[in-house]
Amino acid sequence: MLDVGKWPIFALHSQEELKLIRQACVFGSAGNEALYATENDEVFGLGTNCSGCLGIGDTQSSTEPQRLGILCGKKIACLSYGSGPHVVAVTTEGEVYTWGHNAYSQLGNGTTNQSLVPCQISTNLLNKKVIEVACGSHHSMVLTSDGEVYTWGYNNSGQVGSGSTANQPIPRRVTSCLQNKIAINIACGQMCSVAVIENGEVYVWGYNGNGQLGLGNSANQPTPCRIAALQGIHVRRIGHRVIYWKLDIFLTNSVRDQHLECWVACGYAHTLVLTEKGMLYAWGANSYGQLGTGNRSNQSYPAPVTVDKDRCEHFRSVLNNNNDDIIEISEFSYPVFRAFLEYLYTDSISLPPEDAVGLLDLATFYRENHLKKLCQQTIKQGISEENAIALLSAAVKYEAKELEEFCFRFCINHLTVVTQTPGFAEMDHDLLKNFISKASRVGAFKN
Repeated sequence: MLDVGKWPIFALHSQEELKLIRQACVFGSAGNEALYATENDEVFGLGTNCSGCLGIGDTQSSTEPQRLGILCGKKIACLSYGSGPHVVAVTTEGEVYTWGHNAYSQLGNGTTNQSLVPCQISTNLLNKKVIEVACGSHHSMVLTSDGEVYTWGYNNSGQVGSGSTANQPIPRRVTSCLQNKIAINIACGQMCSVAVIENGEVYVWGYNGNGQLGLGNSANQPTPCRIAALQGIHVRRIGHRVIYWKLDIFLTNSVRDQHLECWVACGYAHTLVLTEKGMLYAWGANSYGQLGTGNRSNQSYPAPVTVDKDRCEHFRSVLNNNNDDIIEISEFSYPVFRAFLEYLYTDSISLPPEDAVGLLDLATFYRENHLKKLCQQTIKQGISEENAIALLSAAVKYEAKELEEFCFRFCINHLTVVTQTPGFAEMDHDLLKNFISKASRVGAFKN
């Protein structure tokens, strides 16, 4: 099960409905739109839909999931959202469907007309099996099973790699120096594109105003160009692993202490790669510290990201507490995972009090006493008469003595209201018995 319950867009879904969600893509300026596929291969859209990217045939908002009949029954392998906005979906059979805005031909259907429903794109892809998709703001890119890269859409900076700056209305293979090479991984920035070749070389093209191509300059590149600074450094397709630093976090179905395979990814105007030897390199825009280089200066060459070795060892030792342990994402929410990984690298946490109980659970499991203390401090900030009993129960369950005493004192000070809450009525029998006994000892029931 994919845990999407913490996203507000799914707040009206029942637990039974949430358990059926196999894959989800949440987008929009406030995360107020979503597309998702269920275990039985039904596809739905819901949310504000002002962009028409829900693919339901209109631009009407809906708090109720709307079925995308065209895609139902097809196994969705991957979805990508471009901030243009538009959406590209790929099925396990390798079919490509697009919908949304299309002013720059980012849908690849040969027109500039908006499409409010998914339409299959077959031009130049008819006998190809697409296995991966990436979207820039107004351009799209796919990777086929035989290692070919196809692009279409907006091309003002050469982001489709055709050698010109003319928009490309249909998918065309990116050739030039990729002609006889097999690509294994692709990524898109806002107006740039990246491909990783099977021998580990990285090729880039498109907009380069922030140095996001890693070529050592800020000139746009209309055709693929190999990053010479990564010569001899092998970058490969990402595996099911986790890496975290600064503002970027990447999570997949499970976390296991194994060797990190390698990958490439693009942000809005920066690029990140992880090598087969576990080295991190970053380049491009850095005004928010997104490169993790210790400063906020843009970087036009790939720069190694130095990770604190002690912190890495701490990360490894915690996750390797038991070689058989796997942290399943279905057991914990995304904010909990993010906060856990942030703590492993920074010794601090930043998350809402309501999410800190889940983090307290993880901290207890891995015997991270310092993290438990931080969780207790955070949870205290969110206590109320309505949740005091629930927090007291959690404190007892996870042996958080400091939090337990705090919650108990809070309950005593607000005893009349707390005893009238549903939480008190549903209190565990043994906990209730101990609570009454302890409350009596401190004189809570005296007139």
